[in-house]
Amino acid sequence: MPRLILLRHGQSQWNLENRFTGWVDVDLTAEGEAQARRAGELIAQAAFHPAVMFTSVLTRAKRTGALALQSAGLKDVPVVEDWRLNERHYGGLTGLDKAETARKHGEDQVKVWRRSYDIPPPPLEAGSEWDFDDDPRYAGQTIPKTESLKTTLDRVLPYWNDAIAPRLAAGEDVLIAAHGNSLRAIVKHLFSVPDDQIVGVEIPTGNPLEIDLDADLKPIDARYLDADRAQPLPEAA
Repeated sequence: MPRLILLRHGQSQWNLENRFTGWVDVDLTAEGEAQARRAGELIAQAAFHPAVMFTSVLTRAKRTGALALQSAGLKDVPVVEDWRLNERHYGGLTGLDKAETARKHGEDQVKVWRRSYDIPPPPLEAGSEWDFDDDPRYAGQTIPKTESLKTTLDRVLPYWNDAIAPRLAAGEDVLIAAHGNSLRAIVKHLFSVPDDQIVGVEIPTGNPLEIDLDADLKPIDARYLDADRAQPLPEAA
């Protein structure tokens, strides 16, 4: 039966600064690099040998995946990058300090934007310094100006079905190095988590989540490889 590991990137500079990051290409901190290397050690201890690693196009996810593979002693693992595994687009909140945003808009409103399933933040304004329309990584794509978790799932799920699930269905083990919300979308799909509960699912930075799947790609069992930094998981079928 195939195994899947979901790996949220290590701590980024804007995680440290408590800013809404989204699609901004922020790099890892030294702590984030250490988390990525530790993830690789845990992957090696689990005797996990992925046939392929999928990642977003953002540096913090790509570097986390690369450092983890290096630390695990896994050479020549093919890497597939795709923007549909990017973090949720935070729209007009992008770049803002979370505490300042709460003071400006009220904690209740910010909580709705951050934690509701289907209510997105205000869209990114045209001409913003965080406008990604001219970014060559998204050439020819219709990219969002803001996203809820629901619309993040709407872009992640087709990529899962078209690119990732077939590899697992063929019996291959797969590593995905991505982001809190794109990985949360995958968890919602795999575990059939209700809309009102998925926002409470937390995925720690740099802690590999290993999921055992059956032939229908339904979870049999799941565990965080670093038990000391684990968060509660949905129940496997």
